[in-house]
Amino acid sequence: MRTELLMLVLFVSASSYSCSRTISVTSLTPNVSAQEVVAVSTTSSRVDFATQVEPLLRSKCQGCHFSGGKMYDKLPFDRPETIKRLGTKLFTRIHDENDRKLIREFLSQE
Repeated sequence: MRTELLMLVLFVSASSYSCSRTISVTSLTPNVSAQEVVAVSTTSSRVDFATQVEPLLRSKCQGCHFSGGKMYDKLPFDRPETIKRLGTKLFTRIHDENDRKLIREFLSQE
């Protein structure tokens, strides 16, 4: 009987403790200003190959896929049509998710 009473007291105290812990809804929602919303919406503009994609590829693939490299004749990365033809196969060498996102946006453009 005493054991059952002790277990009941422990259960009630544990239940009341967990119920008293509340999470503020405002702490779960990020504070986003109107300027940030505008900035996010303007970043969805067209991705320019020459100023955004090519420099990214040049920084990672310069040795082989640009002028003078051993793979340049087969897969020249300074041409947008090569990148569009390869598509996401580029991701075998490009692991950074931000770089992949930029390339995906470029590939999705008509």
